[in-house]
Amino acid sequence: MEQRDIVIIGAGAAGMMCAAAARGRDVLLLDHLATPGEKIRISGGGRCNFTNRRASPGQFLSANPHFCISALSRYTAADFIALVERHGIAYHEKTLGQLFCDGSAQQIIDLLLDEMRGAGAELRLSQHVTHTDRSDGRFILRLSTGAEISCAKLVVATGGKSIPKMGASDFGYRLAAQFGVGVIETRPALVPLTFDGALLARSKTLSGIALEARVACGEAAFDEALLFTHRGISGPAILQISSYWREEQELRIDLLPGCELADALLAARAANGRQAVHNFLATLLPRRLAVEIAERQACTGTLADLSNVKLQALAVAIKQWRVTPAGTEGYRIAEVTLGGVDTNALDSRTMQVKAVPGLYFIGEVVDVTGWLGGYNFQWAWSSGWCAGQAV
Repeated sequence: MEQRDIVIIGAGAAGMMCAAAARGRDVLLLDHLATPGEKIRISGGGRCNFTNRRASPGQFLSANPHFCISALSRYTAADFIALVERHGIAYHEKTLGQLFCDGSAQQIIDLLLDEMRGAGAELRLSQHVTHTDRSDGRFILRLSTGAEISCAKLVVATGGKSIPKMGASDFGYRLAAQFGVGVIETRPALVPLTFDGALLARSKTLSGIALEARVACGEAAFDEALLFTHRGISGPAILQISSYWREEQELRIDLLPGCELADALLAARAANGRQAVHNFLATLLPRRLAVEIAERQACTGTLADLSNVKLQALAVAIKQWRVTPAGTEGYRIAEVTLGGVDTNALDSRTMQVKAVPGLYFIGEVVDVTGWLGGYNFQWAWSSGWCAGQAV
């Protein structure tokens, strides 16, 4: 049986960061895929939204919202940006603090591989862990090849269930349960929402239309782009709110944030009452959407035809669109998994399981989920670094 000090399962963002941070120690990193960092490779349209300048605990969801504070404060977005700059990777900021590589996401993977090599960590790919056990204070891993590895410390960085075609699975949750660690219920997050019935028919006719909107659910609200799809709605604002939405909940959508539409309609009626309603709306909204709304609200005539009551109803339909999605697109295309390993079982400074010395959980497998825009990568860097320092 092979003897190692530290084994990390999962060569994604958190796992590779942990291996790099455990500098000078005997580290073996295993992954069941043939290449490391697959989620990094596809992220940000292939350019990797590797962090967010604004990253702070307020942009993360968890059953224990305070848990992420320690890791995020000990390894910050500025720390990872400095690492990117040391490796000479050019990057740019898009909006809302989101940072992307000028070139390819492969640059971030190469950065992590370089850091791991410098730290002396060993990477083995296409390694399927089929069984784990614990004996005499050490963890025993059995691989699909029949080989066995014994280690003093085991770090689980296997991610969540999102995008199964890229190898995602519930391995980490099953391993947690095996060692008596609780798991908060999981669900797809940062995912498009779907419609049925009349709403589905409407979304199909509007598919491809994008506009800035304010989308709210409960107390959460986001001002970003909304995209109509042939199955429902997507875009950054919808992906963001999907982490807060639950089945049968209503969304409140303002399709013209910042516009006092009722006043604008009154002014337009006074200035040019002969203008068709949909033509006026098309000065503020994409034309297809303007026509659809005018027809749905039975406002197919001119502005002069609108009574004050009708005008107000039209404004409400656009500024306070209330819609109840049927569901989500699921893990198939969800960017992350909400929920995961219960943080109450973990030490927030080290990511170690309190009741099982030597066992650590990091990254997406943990019940810490960030907003869209580089936050989840920052959680991977921060939690991976903390565990790497501790093992």
